[in-house]
Amino acid sequence: MKTRIKKGDKVMVVSGNDKGKVGEVIRVLPSENRVVVQGVNVRIKHQAQTQSRGKTIPAGKIEFEAPINISNVMLVDPKNNKPTRISVTRKDGKPVRVAKRSGTAIDK
Repeated sequence: MKTRIKKGDKVMVVSGNDKGKVGEVIRVLPSENRVVVQGVNVRIKHQAQTQSRGKTIPAGKIEFEAPINISNVMLVDPKNNKPTRISVTRKDGKPVRVAKRSGTAIDK
């Protein structure tokens, strides 16, 4: 399934524990319908000390961003910094994402 949100986009979380937070998309997982957003849905993994190929990896807490469902985020309109829906139009034969709120082209 193709998504309208891409890596590097500025998005706002519209539902869930992190509602209202804004961040940049780090990774898109289209097969799972999920996105990873910087600073959103931060989890802590308790890592035991391990040894691999002569290197020792110390024990500790590792913080990482877990994926969230793509339906829980909306792209931020570049014109007024509010969440917006997206339409796809063709310009010179190429698809261009356009913000519904202001009509501003997101892809240049």
